[in-house]
Amino acid sequence: MDYPRARKRFGQNFLHDDYIINEIIEAISPEPGDHIVEIGPGRGALTKPLLERCNHLDIIELDRDLVPLLQQRHASHPGLKIHLADALQFDYRSLRVSDEQLRIVGNLPYNITTPLLFHLLDYSDIVEDMCFMLQKEVVERICAQPGSKQYGKLSIMIQHRCDAQLLFLVPPEAFDPAPKVDSAIIYLQPLKHRVGGEVDLVLLGQLVSQAFSQRRKTVSNTLKNMVSSETLRACGIDPEQRPETIDVTQYVELTRTLC
Repeated sequence: MDYPRARKRFGQNFLHDDYIINEIIEAISPEPGDHIVEIGPGRGALTKPLLERCNHLDIIELDRDLVPLLQQRHASHPGLKIHLADALQFDYRSLRVSDEQLRIVGNLPYNITTPLLFHLLDYSDIVEDMCFMLQKEVVERICAQPGSKQYGKLSIMIQHRCDAQLLFLVPPEAFDPAPKVDSAIIYLQPLKHRVGGEVDLVLLGQLVSQAFSQRRKTVSNTLKNMVSSETLRACGIDPEQRPETIDVTQYVELTRTLC
């Protein structure tokens, strides 16, 4: 079957390495009763093995040239539904049947990774877990711990709501065309109890953005217009600390003082 070439405007890099495909499927470990949502199936590298192991698969694809080919290739499977839609705008609650949880997977376009992850986190109450192929650098930032150079806003905002694990790396040659960066598989599991407890996410985002606006300065300097040194100390934070040394729980506690 002839598929269209990858399009730059969709950030397409099609996975074709059978070994990597099998490793991803094993990481997802789909079960017959799972309701899986695949974002950006592309040429269907993961779609076929997913359908072999689960009974209910929704796929979301923005490229209208790929949709009829995916329909033709998988037309015989009754549990497959294909949605021609933008994953950034899609209402994932519309896919639920009864009170089931969704499992979301995919090879995400690198140019929309961050906004898409935050959009998906808005549905964390109906999501069991997520397994994605992302740019290696982004996965390292998400999973980074306090004290590392990669630790920042993305780490805090996702770790507040999810358990995040880098599973394994994927080389550029596993794709067509080969990207100029390394990739990695990340596993995200929404937490029933958020790290540090519930907090206003908009305020948390604003506080963390301000804290990291000048990484080399102390937190008392970067946050001087938002919180006092006394408030920092009350939250267990030394005003002379740098933003990357403060953990998620402390940022959440600090945000509560703004409410």
